Amino acid sequence: MYLEKSVFWSYINSEKNRQETALTLEKYVNEELQPLKLEDANFRVNILSKEEQNWNASGGNSVSFLVRLNKGSNEGEIHKVSSGGELSRLMLAVNLVLADSLNRKTLIFDEVDAGIGGAVAAAVGERLAKLSEDIQVLTITHSPQVAAYGLQHLKISKSEKNGSIVTQVTELDKNEKNEEIARMLAGVKITDEARAAAASLLFRGTP
Repeated sequence: MYLEKSVFWSYINSEKNRQETALTLEKYVNEELQPLKLEDANFRVNILSKEEQNWNASGGNSVSFLVRLNKGSNEGEIHKVSSGGELSRLMLAVNLVLADSLNRKTLIFDEVDAGIGGAVAAAVGERLAKLSEDIQVLTITHSPQVAAYGLQHLKISKSEKNGSIVTQVTELDKNEKNEEIARMLAGVKITDEARAAAASLLFRGTP
């Protein structure tokens, strides 16, 4: 669910409506958390008034994103209480909601699939693909379900050269994509069954 750009900016430019905007953002972000395997999490926008002497170009409020990740756990600032994978999925949810109101940029998600698999990983891949319709998205992943949704695939590999470790980035063509996703599914020995499963994943991930 996108928060429309015109609505977003009209709200935040009027200070009295910031609380209303915060509630709207909370509602939409929390709706995205369950399919991202954060069903017990609760996202909240905290708005505090500054002392008048601290007013600046950003206004008279300070705003922070808070989250409670599990029932009964303490609420905290989103970047302080979340693991890497949790933080990536939380920010994916936030960016999905705000995609239409953001300036065009590149978003990088590292290990957004940490701790998930199967249908949940596919849901993450689908949402990343949706986000990439408006913003360039770069995702580092070990999940074939997530990788299958990418429009362009880059394989990162390391090798030793003259006593040093060299990192190489290679763009994969269509056949190489299928082979790499099959390897992610099967491991060292790639079977025909893994290749067929990879082709099915790539087909489902095709826009």
